[in-house]
Amino acid sequence: MWNKSVYLHVMPEFLRLDIVDILDIILVGLLIYQFYKIIRGTAAVSIFIGILLFYFIWLVVKAFHMELLTSILDKVISVGVLALIVVFQQEIRRFLLRLGTRYTKSGRRRNIFQSLFQTRQDNLSRELLEELTHACSRMAERKTGALIAVERSASLDFVAETGDLIDARINRRLIENIFFKNSPLHDGGIVIVNGRIQAARCTFPMSESQSIPPYFGMRHRAAVGLSEQTDAFVVVVSEETGNISTMQDGVIKTLSGVAELRLAIEDAFQK
Repeated sequence: MWNKSVYLHVMPEFLRLDIVDILDIILVGLLIYQFYKIIRGTAAVSIFIGILLFYFIWLVVKAFHMELLTSILDKVISVGVLALIVVFQQEIRRFLLRLGTRYTKSGRRRNIFQSLFQTRQDNLSRELLEELTHACSRMAERKTGALIAVERSASLDFVAETGDLIDARINRRLIENIFFKNSPLHDGGIVIVNGRIQAARCTFPMSESQSIPPYFGMRHRAAVGLSEQTDAFVVVVSEETGNISTMQDGVIKTLSGVAELRLAIEDAFQK
């Protein structure tokens, strides 16, 4: 006759699971998945996968009670925590910004699950999408440099405060006029919040990444810097080539035209 107590006694201790252990595994899995989404497409992905493999090896070694190897790996992991903070500085910043975002665009408090796992916002209507893409298309044709940041879940108030408050409805002619080379507002970027141009002539944080190709100028580096520190969707029109590029999570994508820009915006913002 099968005896449950005998079975549990024979079963290795590390294989015994109860409801708390299962919940613990699920929560850790969700946190790892969320962190992976933040670093996806960056060089940090390879480092992250390597760390997971190293940690898995440590768990296996510890489970089989290999005392000497466990002691060595314990020392490496304890020292490695400080190294991880340095390596993943920007990624940790973006994760904490997302975790700490407490309000939606309308000012209502969000619950913790929305703050953790909601990555897209419904704040660009079809009409506003067309105005933005047409403005970028016209500026690309004329090789008018532009830098545009659209707020998602993380607040861009700290960027908007560096510029001039506008609080105007998105309009293609207004955007073109702002970035016209003789305009007093053209130097810097604009910040779009809740479908409105909140501010212009804003100063974006500059990226210090060495992976940015040298043919990209300061406008692109500023766009990457903002996308590294927040989850904003950033669009750049090159003054030299007229190419349109987008930045998300520190990754630059040079687009083939306005149609690809429209798809990129639709992918970043649920419709």
